[in-house]
Amino acid sequence: MKIQISNGMFMAIIINLIYAKAIGLTQGSIAREVGRDMWISTFISILQGLFIMYITVKALQRTPEHNMVQQSKILLGKWTGKFVAIVFFVFLIGAYGAVLTTFVYHLNDYFLPEAPIFVFVLIALIVGVYATYFGIEVIGRMALIGVLSLFLLNILILMGSLSYFDIRELMPVLDSGIVRTTWASRFHNTDWAIATVISAILLPYVKSKDVWGNSGLLGLVFAGFMVILWPVLETGSLSASVTGDYLISCMQMARSAQIGYFLHRYEMIMIAFFAISTFTQIMLLFLCAAVCMKDVFNLRDFRPAVIPSSVILSLIGLWIVTNHSRAMLFVENYWVILAHAIAFPLPILLWILGYFFKKKLEKGSKAKTA
Repeated sequence: MKIQISNGMFMAIIINLIYAKAIGLTQGSIAREVGRDMWISTFISILQGLFIMYITVKALQRTPEHNMVQQSKILLGKWTGKFVAIVFFVFLIGAYGAVLTTFVYHLNDYFLPEAPIFVFVLIALIVGVYATYFGIEVIGRMALIGVLSLFLLNILILMGSLSYFDIRELMPVLDSGIVRTTWASRFHNTDWAIATVISAILLPYVKSKDVWGNSGLLGLVFAGFMVILWPVLETGSLSASVTGDYLISCMQMARSAQIGYFLHRYEMIMIAFFAISTFTQIMLLFLCAAVCMKDVFNLRDFRPAVIPSSVILSLIGLWIVTNHSRAMLFVENYWVILAHAIAFPLPILLWILGYFFKKKLEKGSKAKTA
């Protein structure tokens, strides 16, 4: 019997995939471009993320036993399916570079600056590979714990920041103009792109196909509410100009927060909660990379592909994060292009093709069920 996860676990996976980088690197990038309008840009990106997730779910509901790679094989042949798997693998390399940048710079820059960077990459590799071998069900449970930690994290940052909050810092609204503010949403779109591609790979493992759409969209809505709190608080407490001055703006926000008289080192609490979500991201990227490699080489199980695919992601990720300038150039330029070129057009293309090849999809779905 195929292992499946609940829709609640799927929602938790989406939230974990989006949250860490969205509050870590993304808000600083948006703040440097549109200043105090960064929360509006984040909201616009949420709407775009909801649209592309809706299209992805609708495309996969036609063949609920197949992921997007397998559906492309049904539609256009096995070599097209292999090509899509390779394209997704390349996307996951870029996604891991962005996630690893968030993970490493949180720990290295703020807690262990004297530690070699390769140590953090090695820890991520070992923990991620170990968890990935246990499969999607174990990672889904980790995601539920991760959501609880993120919920507590948001409550604590809200408690510690309200005394410094000045709503006048958010004025005037749309000071950068609607076009520029919308264009800045591209940075946050990359976070939704990760959730979209991983959903396209993992949705067949989710129970209750009829409510996939509700689970996916609700996951994005909850993630959006949890993320948008940060640009609002950062603008009102730190100011947009200060937020844009920091590579990891959320850590400066955490340093400024004070909860009572005994919890002045809030960033220590933050990283403890934050780490669970970040490790969940790493596990999911390793798992999906292994699934893509399995489809490329026609393996029966994804586990033999876990180590080679994870090592490839880690080596390229190590090269990216060893230089701060290179990492930020990648995250704010090359990764933005790569994410938009893959995560948005591909689901839309397969959704459109599904209308022209309905019989193929029905036949392929029946064959899988049989």
